[in-house]
Amino acid sequence: MSPTNLGMPTTRPSSASSPASSPVPSPVSPAAVTALGRRRCQRITVGHGERAVPVGGDAPVSVQSMTTTPTADIDATLQQIAELTAAGCQIVRVAVPSQDDADALPAIAAKSAIPVIADIHFQPRYVFAAIDAGCAAVRVNPGNIKKFDDKVAQIAKAAAAAEVPIRIGVNAGSLDQRLLAKHGRATPQALAESALWEASLFEEHGFHDLKISVKHHDVLTMVAAYEILAEACAYPLHLGVTEAGPPPQGVIKSTAAFAILLRQGIGDTIRVSLSAPPVEEVKAGIAILESLGLRQPRLEIVSCPGCGRLQIDLYRLTAQVEAAFEDFPHPLRVAVMGCVVNGPGEAREADLGVSAGNGKGQIFVKGEVVETVPESQIIETLIKHAMSLAESGTGSPDA
Repeated sequence: MSPTNLGMPTTRPSSASSPASSPVPSPVSPAAVTALGRRRCQRITVGHGERAVPVGGDAPVSVQSMTTTPTADIDATLQQIAELTAAGCQIVRVAVPSQDDADALPAIAAKSAIPVIADIHFQPRYVFAAIDAGCAAVRVNPGNIKKFDDKVAQIAKAAAAAEVPIRIGVNAGSLDQRLLAKHGRATPQALAESALWEASLFEEHGFHDLKISVKHHDVLTMVAAYEILAEACAYPLHLGVTEAGPPPQGVIKSTAAFAILLRQGIGDTIRVSLSAPPVEEVKAGIAILESLGLRQPRLEIVSCPGCGRLQIDLYRLTAQVEAAFEDFPHPLRVAVMGCVVNGPGEAREADLGVSAGNGKGQIFVKGEVVETVPESQIIETLIKHAMSLAESGTGSPDA
């Protein structure tokens, strides 16, 4: 069964056709959404052995990022990958714009603790170099790789032999000129059509180990493009708002787009693209999945926004709590409240909480006030009770 149509009748273009004249495959039936609310799609495996990460099917939505170091600088790149891994990144992508970068891939792929995807633009020969280097997957951008369509047969053969998945990554800024001419701009239909066209070329050579992304900087355009893909194919989808910008703008745009799509069951792996250190992308991606119930939260801080009733520096206290519990290894919901109106009640809903004011804090554990301490002792007291909760195994059951 072809993943581009789940068995539905479609007219697929031959490799001799132009993408500008190819139709988007017919949508699948609503049964393509699983009983768990996730879109039904095929499952691929990125990487091998203990480092393998499943994407699609019933696998959890994974978080990935991309290094910002020159890939040719092996030590710097591996150091950044280690930092990303420690932050919770599951898949990492590295840019391969030069031969020096391609030459560095074997060492990086071998030493990285998480699967490494080679990001290829312009030169198709680097696709083969990445496969030979042992990369876990290869991302190709058909819109800017020279004579890409003519290389599909060779790429499919090499990737199949090495069991390396291919990500077809379509970007609004590098869309095939023929599709730009047809649609006038990078519309959702143009983005989806480009990806489906390239997928059909791989299918003609019997290769289906694909995942797809169709990225745009505009949230609504990006969402619409993925919705088209979700109905037209059964490949796993990599979600991303490209060029989303710096925080908080980039986080807001990515959250808005991901929430719409993931709530529909659309999306199998995500990257929050930020003009910021890549560790921040990972933190944001994890937080998005946690807030949507797609990942078990490690730490959730419930804190009030503040008002004229505050009798404590709430923002400073919240920052102190966040810093103190940043590396806490157990799921925990901590409430930080500075208001006598809602504070006690809200704090009682958390595993652990404080309602602070007038230089002191009431400490709550599982809804019960356990002690009142001076403001200077709030953090150490919270940590003490958090450790007791962890030791007893009574952390937040739904966190």
